[in-house]
Amino acid sequence: MNQSKKIYFASDVHLGAAALKHNRERELLFVNWLRQVRKDAEMIILLGDIFDFWFEYRKVVPKGFVRFFGEIASICDSGIPVHFFAGNHDIWVFDYLSTEIGAIIHTGPWETELMGKKFFLAHGDDLGKTDKKYQFLQGIFRNRLAQWAFAKIHPDLGFRWAHNWSKSSRLGRGAIHVPFLGEELEHQILFAKKTLKKKFFDYFVFGHRHQAIDFQLSENSKIFVLSDWFSETISYGVFDGNTFQLEKIDNKNAL
Repeated sequence: MNQSKKIYFASDVHLGAAALKHNRERELLFVNWLRQVRKDAEMIILLGDIFDFWFEYRKVVPKGFVRFFGEIASICDSGIPVHFFAGNHDIWVFDYLSTEIGAIIHTGPWETELMGKKFFLAHGDDLGKTDKKYQFLQGIFRNRLAQWAFAKIHPDLGFRWAHNWSKSSRLGRGAIHVPFLGEELEHQILFAKKTLKKKFFDYFVFGHRHQAIDFQLSENSKIFVLSDWFSETISYGVFDGNTFQLEKIDNKNAL
C-alpha cells in the first residue's frame, strides 16, 4: 500500500431512518465526507448500519440513497477499494453493492493486515455470540426461507414493517447514546481483551455502540469504536500507516 495514503473508517449512518430527522441532510453530509476523503484514500471501510434498513430484491432496487450509491460507485470505479460490512440494521445486503457498485461485502468480522498492522474489524454487535435472544433473531433473519418469504411481501408493506420495527428499537426509544460504561462492562472491550489472549491485533475497530471510544487494551494494542452520524459530534477513523486516530465533525443536524 502507498504509505502517503490513508485508510478511512465510518459506521452507523442509518440512512433512511424513520425514527430520525434530517435524513436527506445526513446523506448529503456523508456523501460530502466521502468526496473529501477519497482525495487521499487508499481504502474506505464502512463498518455497518450504513442503512437503517436494506433489503435486496432480485429485480428491484429500494427507493432512495441515489447520491450515496453514485459516490460509492465512482470511488470504486476510480480503483479505491470500498469495504462494506453488513450491520444488524442492514443485514440483508446480498450482491447488489458488489456486482453493480463494486463494493467488497463482509457479513462477519474481518481479520486482516493493513499497512503493516494487524486489524480486527467488525460492526461490533454480539461479539463472541453471547446473546442467545439476539442469536435467535439473527438465525431467522439469515434463514434463506425467511428471506424468500419476506421478498414475496409487497415492498411498501415490507419496508413499512421494517421501519416500524426500527422505531421500536433503541433508535426509536431514544436510548442510543449510553455513556461509556468502563472497561469492565463494555462488551466490545471485554471481547477484545479475550481475543488478545489467543491472537494479537494492533487495532480493533468497531461501530454499533453509537459512542466514540479510544481505549488502550495493552501496551501495543488499542480498540477504537466509531460514533454514529446523527450525534452532535460525529467521529470517524483515520489510519496513516503509523497511527490510528478518531477525527471529529461538528454536526448541526443531530437528533
